Amino acid sequence: MSSIFSKIINGEIPCYKIAEDENFFSFLDISPLVRGHTLVVPKQETDYIFDLNDDLHKGLWHFAKRIGKAVEQAVPCKRIGITVIGLEVPHAHIHLIPINKMADMNFANPKLSFSKEVMEETATLIRKHLS
Repeated sequence: MSSIFSKIINGEIPCYKIAEDENFFSFLDISPLVRGHTLVVPKQETDYIFDLNDDLHKGLWHFAKRIGKAVEQAVPCKRIGITVIGLEVPHAHIHLIPINKMADMNFANPKLSFSKEVMEETATLIRKHLS
């Protein structure tokens, strides 16, 4: 059975896409901790990030760096927090979270809900900063 991320990548579930290439895909988290919380995933459905082959693993981090730099420019923050938890969806992924304080990365915090307009505006701002 396909993961929810595979369904997003395949266009079966809508998302606020940031970028994609032949191996990787990035989109806004629909239950973010903060505005601009972005997910980066390999298109290859692999449950555990350390099970990716070396080339995909390196490529995923390179792709995430590019996306993270764009998020940092688009969303006011001190830096981009990075975490790999991977328990909530059985598909390797990296969370890129704009942070101003450590508490911004606490997954026990209530998840936020932004309007479609705010999500679209955020995705557009991030895409404008991709190099």
